[in-house]
Amino acid sequence: MNKISIQNILKSSSLNTDFSVSGWVRNKRVSKKIAFIMLNDGSCIQDLQIIVEDSNLLVQVFKQISIGSSINVIGKLIQSAGKEQSFELIAKEIKLIGYADPEKYPIQPKKHTLDFLRKNAHLRFRTKTFSSIFRIRHALSFAVHQFFNNNNFYYINTPIITSADAEGAGEMFKVTSLDINKLPLTDKGLVDYEKDFFSKQANLTVSGQLEAELAALGLSKVYTFGPTFRAENSNTSRHLAEFWMIEPEVAFSDIYDNIDLATSLLKYVAKYVLENYIDDITFLSDRKEKEEQSIKKEDRSSKNLLDTIQHIIDTDFTTITYTEAFKILKNSKKNKKNKFQFPVNEWGIDFQSEHERFLVEKEFNNPVVIIDYPKDIKAFYMRLNEDNKTVRAMDILFSGIGEIIGGSQREERLDFLKKRMQEMYIPEKELWWYIETRCYGTVPHSGFGLGFERLVQFITGMSNIRDVIPFPRYPSQIEF
Repeated sequence: MNKISIQNILKSSSLNTDFSVSGWVRNKRVSKKIAFIMLNDGSCIQDLQIIVEDSNLLVQVFKQISIGSSINVIGKLIQSAGKEQSFELIAKEIKLIGYADPEKYPIQPKKHTLDFLRKNAHLRFRTKTFSSIFRIRHALSFAVHQFFNNNNFYYINTPIITSADAEGAGEMFKVTSLDINKLPLTDKGLVDYEKDFFSKQANLTVSGQLEAELAALGLSKVYTFGPTFRAENSNTSRHLAEFWMIEPEVAFSDIYDNIDLATSLLKYVAKYVLENYIDDITFLSDRKEKEEQSIKKEDRSSKNLLDTIQHIIDTDFTTITYTEAFKILKNSKKNKKNKFQFPVNEWGIDFQSEHERFLVEKEFNNPVVIIDYPKDIKAFYMRLNEDNKTVRAMDILFSGIGEIIGGSQREERLDFLKKRMQEMYIPEKELWWYIETRCYGTVPHSGFGLGFERLVQFITGMSNIRDVIPFPRYPSQIEF
């Protein structure tokens, strides 16, 4: 028997041939003479319509087969007379694999809120929305690796457990093997980490960047793609406690090389998804348009999702300095009328998401790259500019998201790096290995971080980042 996925059966030209297909029942309609079962196996967004005409099978469908049940069907593939599908399967044999109690199965063929589906994250993969999201997440992940491989980058794995805080933020999850009910203490009453597993305090990483820099200063072009963690007590739609980061680092590279690499990556993955997952993108685009009908007109997207993604591929990004962006924001009508939640008054402020989206969606209607940020709001490892006020940082801003990429040319000069660390109270003792790379054959180098969930969020058009990772982690949520 020809065992086949629904994705492949819908591409088949073998009409009047018997196939065996397995999946989950999304819907069914039963009458005395005929039954229609909509079957899906997750291989694509389309359902396969099963036609049941045999009287014995009709009884089985009526009594045993419910929405959510898993079944195997053997039947003949025919051209469909209906408009909703190209092919359908005339059932000859149906085998119930797993029964789903119709009184208890939560994913019924009706509209469910995203919050309800988050609470049923173990089953939300079976919905059209989430099966599409996670197929696209896979596609983006594959495209990222393909892009870097095509450009002669080496994929490296940086530590998940670390003693270094790359951002200097301190919002890190502690890792310990100590019994928290019997903590060993020093003479000063502090936790004695010398008795811990690593003999010092350890954390879950917030970034693989520092270690990736070490690799780039020997391999020239590397990237990491792995989980990162932030113990930030934030319940916004833009933050997760556990998320994935793509972080390339390139030796002999300046800020403008960095911008070129970042924009090329974004265009490549967007094009890959449109070329290979158009059905899923079209479904999510239609879904987004329907969702936006219930919000204010001024808050709706000016383009549908398909056009938004195509715009990224076709358009040159606009590059401006932080100072230019600040002047635009400060002099905007929205700022003068106090319509920003965070007013733009003094040079040196850290732009908020509302400011970033204003620049992208209102001022330029275009992806925006901001460079040369004030040094006081950026990390210690960013190369200081000649004005001694700004650093060679670059952020890429997208509509609906704000910052999607943050990066910089790294500070390769030993004396400048040590001075910045002192200014920002970064202990040299903890990062001796990072400093030492500036002592032996230092070179200009650059890199950036791309939050993978923000990329998935942009490509799928989802408004909440918790809906683009299979099992989201955020304050008070560690279910599943």
